Amino acid sequence: MIVPSVPVVPNLLLHRPVRIPVLLLSALAVGALGLIGRAHAGTPPDTGPPVVVALGDSAASGEGAGDYEPGTRGEGGDWCHRSPAAYVHHTSPAERGVNLACSGADSAQVGLGTAVRFTEGSQAARLTELARRNRVTAVTVQVGANDEPDLSGTAVACIRAFLDLREPGCRYSLGPIWAQRTAAVEPRVEGVVRSVRSAMGAAGYGDADYALVLLSYAALGSETMPVWHGVIGCPYSRPDAAWARTEAFPLLAEAIGRVAERTGARFLDLTRLAEGREACTGTERTEWQRRLSVDPRSLVQGTLGEAGMRLFQESFHPTAAAHAAIGRCLAEFVPTGAARSACVPGPDGQAHTEAVAA
Repeated sequence: MIVPSVPVVPNLLLHRPVRIPVLLLSALAVGALGLIGRAHAGTPPDTGPPVVVALGDSAASGEGAGDYEPGTRGEGGDWCHRSPAAYVHHTSPAERGVNLACSGADSAQVGLGTAVRFTEGSQAARLTELARRNRVTAVTVQVGANDEPDLSGTAVACIRAFLDLREPGCRYSLGPIWAQRTAAVEPRVEGVVRSVRSAMGAAGYGDADYALVLLSYAALGSETMPVWHGVIGCPYSRPDAAWARTEAFPLLAEAIGRVAERTGARFLDLTRLAEGREACTGTERTEWQRRLSVDPRSLVQGTLGEAGMRLFQESFHPTAAAHAAIGRCLAEFVPTGAARSACVPGPDGQAHTEAVAA
């Protein structure tokens, strides 16, 4: 019979060894580790008003909604363009919304790490500090457009094809590889979800202590544009607009939805948000997507300059009215506890949630 070795611990009072049973020593070690773990994990704050936090890129920051917060309008090189009209400030699951999103951010800048966007570091890292001081009840994440799908570059490709008849439409140049691009962004979005879980865990939150909602992106154009759409701010063909509305944006939404399903996050699909109110389908006052605000030829030729690029930065983004609509959908969706829903136009002229199957 083999007898396990028993650790010998010196007794400093008696100057002779004292034998401690192995099982007792193991129990003491496990207990000590548990105390250490609880000391480091902490607990979420119990007091103070509830807070909803938005992480992500320009679609979440409020780019295009205007009236940007001081400090994000270029001061010190920070062009994150966070707007007080952004949807996080319009949703009612909490009394206050906090916007950490930054225009142009990709998954590396939203998740934990050292990536920097417009002088600002990791959004997830800042979430930890915020969650320690406030009772965070929901975190929204809208990210992926600036990774492999490159929605900004896609828009430029569609515009270039419209201006130069020798160029194939973006539905031909990008359509065959679009599914590959959206599949490639899934692990990046999944990494952001892991970062958010880690950030909230470091502040003492369990996964059940808050709602984590992934959002997709609203289609910006439609084939229902009038024939003169090119001169009113939508210089891309109607067939390309149809491809983007019916294929490109839905495929990206499906990819983000799959990430939500795998990670246990919840999913709000915004693909149809602006249906009937896309850019150039009505008047600029009634539309929920901004039109192109710069000269399209200078854009595709790369001669806009810095000031022109700041204007382009605002183009093809949800308006303040659209952000208010997203906020209403979040207010409807979060309290239900449902795994997924879509934010779609309703008969009352407002956007509402609609149940969707996984």
